[in-house]
Amino acid sequence: MGRSGRAEHGRQSYSIAAVNEFDPLFDDIYAFCEAQDIEIDTLIHEDGPAQMEINLLHGEALDLADQAFLFKRTAREAALRHKMYATFMAKPHAKEPGSAMHIHQSILDKKTRKNIFSNPDGTPSPLFFSHIAGLQRYVPAAMSLFAPNVNSYRRMTRYQMAPINVQWGYDNRTVGFRIPHSGPQARRIENRIPGVDCNPYLAIAATLAAGYLGMTQRLKPTEPLISDGYELPYQLPRNLEEGLTLMGACEPMAEMLGEKFVKAFLALKETEYEAFFRVISSWERRHLLLHV
Repeated sequence: MGRSGRAEHGRQSYSIAAVNEFDPLFDDIYAFCEAQDIEIDTLIHEDGPAQMEINLLHGEALDLADQAFLFKRTAREAALRHKMYATFMAKPHAKEPGSAMHIHQSILDKKTRKNIFSNPDGTPSPLFFSHIAGLQRYVPAAMSLFAPNVNSYRRMTRYQMAPINVQWGYDNRTVGFRIPHSGPQARRIENRIPGVDCNPYLAIAATLAAGYLGMTQRLKPTEPLISDGYELPYQLPRNLEEGLTLMGACEPMAEMLGEKFVKAFLALKETEYEAFFRVISSWERRHLLLHV
C-alpha cells in the first residue's frame, strides 16, 4: 500500500500515478544509493501490482554485480523504514508476472575500447553473432545460476512476460535474447532469462562465459525470430532438478566457472531441492487426498 492507504490491484505499467504512491520510499532509495555510489537510472512501474523496475547504468561487470547486490539490501532496508517490505522473490504472486534481472552485455576491445560486436563500418560483427550462439547453446546448462531456487521456475511461464526458450530477435521481448535498437558502439545483447532472485555475480559470470564459449568456438546462431516466441516450444529447464542435471553434464561451462565451484554449487542446490521435495503442498492435498 502506498500513500493513499489503498492496495494496488492491477496492471498499471508505466503509470506515473502508481509510482507517485511510493515517492517517499523512492526518495530514500535514491538518496541511499547516491551515498553508496550505486548508479541507478530510470524507475518505472511494471506490469504487476506494486512491481517496480529500476535500471543500473552500464559499466564494468564486477562493479555492476557489486551495485546490484548492494541495491537489493538498500531497497529492503529503505522499505522497512516505511513499514513496507521489498521482495526479490522471482514469482511472489501466482497470477501475476514474476520479476527478472535482465543483463545487457557488450564487449569492448581492451586497447581501442571499441565495441567488438560492431565492424568498423557499423554492421554487426561475426563475434556478435557467435556470442549470441554461445548464449543459445550454453545458457540452458547454466540455468540453475539464472534460476537458483525452486520458485524461480514458476516465473518462466508462457505469456507471462518471461522467456521460455533461447530464441533471439531484434527488439523482440518474447524471446530469451533481445537485441535493443542502438548505434554501433552501443550494440548489445539483453539476456532476459535471469530472475531477480539470482546471485548477480554468478549470473553475469555465466552470461559472459556462455558468450565467450560461443566466440571462441565460432558458433552460429539461429535466424532472428520476428514472430511471437511464446508460440514456440520450451527450450529451458522447467524445474531446478532439470537445471542442475544439465549443469552437471556440461564440461565447457564447468571448465569456465571452475570445477570445484560447480561441484560445490550442485551439492548445495541438490540438498535444497531434496528438502523442498519432502514438503507436501496444499495443492496436492486439495486435489489428491480424497480423489485418488
